Amino acid sequence: MDRKITFDDYRGIIRALRDPEKGCPWDKAQTHESLKPCMIHEMTEAVAAVNLLADTGDADNLSEELGDVLLQVVLQSQIAEEEGLFSLDDVIQKAGEKMIRRHPHVFSSEAAPEKEEVPGRWEAIKQAEKQGKSAEYEKRKKEAERNASREVIRLLQAES
Repeated sequence: MDRKITFDDYRGIIRALRDPEKGCPWDKAQTHESLKPCMIHEMTEAVAAVNLLADTGDADNLSEELGDVLLQVVLQSQIAEEEGLFSLDDVIQKAGEKMIRRHPHVFSSEAAPEKEEVPGRWEAIKQAEKQGKSAEYEKRKKEAERNASREVIRLLQAES
């Protein structure tokens, strides 16, 4: 293909795949739930591509697999937008805000920590962010994460 595809073009491609009249039947049928196995599969292939890059130097494979992970993010966001939950712009906004908030040594006048100190500072900021959440919410979130871990393991074992 000679034409350079931009991020906005890509968003339009995903919207077209989900178009109620002209879209792809498979893509139109997808839900957050139905895409969970796809998300896990693509994440696994991306991790494998990182390993392959280290082993063989194959950057093209990593680029392709990261594109598949991006598809999952954009497709899930498109579904959420159709449901009136949030948009891809909201995802980008929250991710950007989080990176700025958790890197005060980059985005404010705070002194830069040593490399080894960064994970601890990140975790401290993360814990401070949880201050506004109820204990019940945090308990439910932890349970959801445990269930998701079991689901990931089950789906990966089924693929083996």
